[in-house]
Amino acid sequence: MNTPTLTILVLYYSRHGATRKLAELIAQGIEGVPGCDARLRTVPAVSTVAEATESDVPANGAPYVELDDLADCAGLALGSPTRFGNMASAMKYFLDGTSAQWLSGTLAGKPACVFTSTGSLHGGQESTLLSMMIPLFHHGMMVLGLPYTEPELMTTASGGTPYGASHWSGLDGKKTITDDEKRLAIALGRRLAETAVKLRTNLS
Repeated sequence: MNTPTLTILVLYYSRHGATRKLAELIAQGIEGVPGCDARLRTVPAVSTVAEATESDVPANGAPYVELDDLADCAGLALGSPTRFGNMASAMKYFLDGTSAQWLSGTLAGKPACVFTSTGSLHGGQESTLLSMMIPLFHHGMMVLGLPYTEPELMTTASGGTPYGASHWSGLDGKKTITDDEKRLAIALGRRLAETAVKLRTNLS
């Protein structure tokens, strides 16, 4: 009997591309686990002008997320750049629209993780990761971090925390993701997918 493939949703918002690159590395880690596929999705920007709207299809990167993506996924990786130590408004806006999924328990019991990028070295990486965890807890998700068995957590000087993967992108957003940051992002995706597989096995 063929076991159905598990879809892991990698949902991110990225302004200058750094968070998108982290999302792609996390997806790489997910797809390295047999039986798992990564589904990359993003959210539209939020405008300060009430009349302004985004096009139906992003100019680049992943398609926009749909609420059905939450129902379809076996796990969720959530990523946003830092905005004053918090997630970006575009991601918060999307999460604020998931009340129906909260009421129905769409995400309850599914594993999740978080990731971020920051322009300044001490620009709130960890507080941003924690801010993204809060709505996931409200949805009843099982939030994972990065254990210190990942040796890069002890050597990286720019990104990577026990709360999730992170990257210091520089004020212009152009700093290259370091090898340590890459390995930690891939490890986080792999851990998320392996946890989803274990949960399916235990429930079947």
